[in-house]
Amino acid sequence: MKVILSRKGFDSANGGCPSPIMPDNTLLSLPIPADDGVAYEELSFRGINYADLLSQLNPRRQYVNCHLDPDIRESIRLNSIANWKPAFGQIGSAQGLLSNAKVDIGDLFLFFGWFRQVEQSGGKYRYVRKTPADFCRGSDLHVIYGYMQIGDIITDPTVIESYYWHPHSSNDRLYNTSNTLYIPSDSLSFLPDRKGYGVLAFRKDRVLTMEGQNRGTWNNLSFLRPEHIYGNKKNSANGSGLYYSGIWQELVVFESDGLIEWAKSIIE
Repeated sequence: MKVILSRKGFDSANGGCPSPIMPDNTLLSLPIPADDGVAYEELSFRGINYADLLSQLNPRRQYVNCHLDPDIRESIRLNSIANWKPAFGQIGSAQGLLSNAKVDIGDLFLFFGWFRQVEQSGGKYRYVRKTPADFCRGSDLHVIYGYMQIGDIITDPTVIESYYWHPHSSNDRLYNTSNTLYIPSDSLSFLPDRKGYGVLAFRKDRVLTMEGQNRGTWNNLSFLRPEHIYGNKKNSANGSGLYYSGIWQELVVFESDGLIEWAKSIIE
């Protein structure tokens, strides 16, 4: 089984601020801005409207529409979708990488992104200031927030079109030959009591970022070293840790000692 570390949600170029670690430890990944037919004001989590939350966290910027993908968090649309199903779409060079690496049914996506803790003050949310006592508190972190084990891979546009709520069913993507939807398995092969997809709460073992380093420098886990990564990835970290530079979405990791046990522990 291959594990794909898939970078999703807000980053410095798309969104411009971290997704929030909510006070209850919810990792609320924010879908990136895009004119894809879903407005932030149409999304809500436990009574918290995404547009309102963003206006509090980053008031200098206006957020209107978004690219809701991967779509794995149930019941966040104020207008619910009949027969909604979870799905993750990919296209273009990022999908080309997945195809070339022979990502297939049974492989596991671990979705991660840029997160920072938030708190409530005066009835509004704000980012927590960094504290030296706990490297996670107030720090910019890469954190694993969700997962999907692949149960099906759809490239037929007539089938993708049936997922009409998903951005990869849009006219500008539907007939692109690389357009692909990944559908989760019913349950995890290595944790059969768990669904084949889901979102995760904040825990320190789900933090990729190495203590004392910038968010893109990760803990030096042996199974994430370059010899286990598809392509010509090099570790660009200065000193300890792992740092894979450049603009990329998908890091395909081939199975080696410890990888599957680590992935299982992340999800449990």
